[in-house]
Amino acid sequence: MNELNQIIKQLMADRGITSPEDIREYLSDRPKRTWDPFLMKNMKEAVNLILAEIEGGTRICIYGDYDADGVTSVCILYTVLSRLTDNLTWYIPSRFTEGYGMHRSAIDRLHEDGVGLIITVDCGITSNDEVEHASDLGIKVLVTDHHSVGDQLPDCICIDPKQEGETYPFRDLAGCGVAFKLLQALQRQAGLPRDVINEVLDLVAAGTVADIVPLKEENRTIVKYGLQRLNQHTRLSLAELEKAISLEKITTENISFGLAPHINAAGRMEHAAEAVKLLLAGPDETELIQAQVRKLVSCNARRKTLQEDAYIKSMDMIPEQIRRWQARTGLEELPIICLRVEGIHEGIAGIAAGKLKESCLRPVILATPGENGLLKGTGRSIPGVDLFRLLDGHRELFERVGGHRSACGFTIGEEQFAQLQPMLLEETQALYDEDPSILELGGEYDLEISPGNVSVELADALSAMEPFGEGNPRPRFLIRGVKILQPAYMGEMQNHARFQAFRDGDSVSCVLFRRAEEYSELIEGNEPVDIIGTIKSQVWNGRQRVQMIIEEMNG
Repeated sequence: MNELNQIIKQLMADRGITSPEDIREYLSDRPKRTWDPFLMKNMKEAVNLILAEIEGGTRICIYGDYDADGVTSVCILYTVLSRLTDNLTWYIPSRFTEGYGMHRSAIDRLHEDGVGLIITVDCGITSNDEVEHASDLGIKVLVTDHHSVGDQLPDCICIDPKQEGETYPFRDLAGCGVAFKLLQALQRQAGLPRDVINEVLDLVAAGTVADIVPLKEENRTIVKYGLQRLNQHTRLSLAELEKAISLEKITTENISFGLAPHINAAGRMEHAAEAVKLLLAGPDETELIQAQVRKLVSCNARRKTLQEDAYIKSMDMIPEQIRRWQARTGLEELPIICLRVEGIHEGIAGIAAGKLKESCLRPVILATPGENGLLKGTGRSIPGVDLFRLLDGHRELFERVGGHRSACGFTIGEEQFAQLQPMLLEETQALYDEDPSILELGGEYDLEISPGNVSVELADALSAMEPFGEGNPRPRFLIRGVKILQPAYMGEMQNHARFQAFRDGDSVSCVLFRRAEEYSELIEGNEPVDIIGTIKSQVWNGRQRVQMIIEEMNG
């Protein structure tokens, strides 16, 4: 037990959790690390504006983004404001005909609908011209966002923990987290029951995990309570979606690879409104819920097929880009993958970019033809490269650009994109020359252990460190010099494998997903190998057992 405690203590120390108070908070089922919403810059002014407009009978529109963070943000704020007014609507732009952020045409339509106040969620912090246009029409705007701020803020009340002069203690909230802080402030100021906060914690958790913000500090608190709410299955719409995709206990992994892709799929394949309709449906709207669940499941199935096509098409283009880069510089590896790709569905370009990033261990930008002769671009980055900073350094080339260090979106002309490509290659290469480690991933692990350390007790102790995700990854362990015994291949393509890893009289049950062919020589050989992976327990026929999920193997 002492050795087990030492493993957990070391893992937490590596995450900066060392003081007794921090350790208790980190492991607690009921964490308390959250902050007064009124500490956030402009929060009091924002709440006063909303309540004054409600009292004056103003029609209010919640204007969000079409990803899971934006969808949940809209639903969170709509749920609360509907307690205070019925003169309320919401709007999410089409990914295909409008694109990310605020748009003049949408503002014009909202003006015709009698909207007098627009509250943005998960967008708007770079929409200076659009806010000015709304003001010219007599529409007030309140921006709530979490994305990186440009050189100048919109001329309205702005709530964004990344804005200059912000004193709020935690800067890494998702868009739905910022909306949640506004909710908390409204609840307090308007005297609403605290139930309104608990009611939306499931949505805040889903949006926070989906947006891949660090699961530290206040985000960790939000997600812990939100997961408890999700596992109570109190929201029928989410419960039916979970049932349709065979989810039982909801974890951060289940959100990342189950709930979030289905919520996102609506905006990628059709319109994010389909996901909002599902999440806002009441418990008595069972027919609507079933219909919307079927739509999201169908959208996600189509998304998977198109995503694989886009990934293959993009991968086929990389060798030519490498050849040109090598001819120009003599270097054999690209520092960044930056492609203009024809014929891929723009709704899945971001996912394809993410998959390319994982395969190539490089930042990736994909640009696809859009309307009016412009390209729509999306980017995904590795931890060592701030992609938004790179793009923002060339803001003059873009029609629109926004995002944060790990994910960005933009609209750009053909000629301007041709100018951008070589500059990004050179600038990323300069980062690599200065610090080669930022582009070298793989082989990383938290702690070296022996097979004898792997136990149900260790798996249970690790589960107390959840929720895992960005900024708090599931610990990866290295076990050196094991002999592979009893290998068995699984799956239709035989691309998964089970085996025992044996050393010093102890063995560990191991599972390897998707990479069985890549590691077949090591699996079937007689030489000792090193394995890196995570440790999980599962219950099978009433019995708890532990296994190691293998991520890498080395001879």
